[in-house]
Amino acid sequence: MTEDFYCDEVLSGKTQVEKILETENVLAFYHTRPFWEIHIVVIPKKHISSLLTLEKSDEKILLEIFEVIKKVSAETVEKFGAARVLTNLGKYQESKHLHFHINSGEKIRPDNSI
Repeated sequence: MTEDFYCDEVLSGKTQVEKILETENVLAFYHTRPFWEIHIVVIPKKHISSLLTLEKSDEKILLEIFEVIKKVSAETVEKFGAARVLTNLGKYQESKHLHFHINSGEKIRPDNSI
């Protein structure tokens, strides 16, 4: 896998994804290798390495990301009764691009590399 799967594969169009919601700056789609029964990924279209590298100039994008997370999470809770929202940092962050996972249901495979 590349250092930034989301820029190199998803945003470039090399890897096709099933989109759930797309705005000017944010994309939400079903994970290409899900760990849970329902596994959605939310990413900024701009490259931001992680939550730790956000800058003051990223505030608008961060608000937009959370608007998308809120909408997709609410739809997930309505449909499945529950949802989790998480992000990974450091060695837990396999792809070095800010992303959030929205998931629901049981694990369908181990999550040793999210």
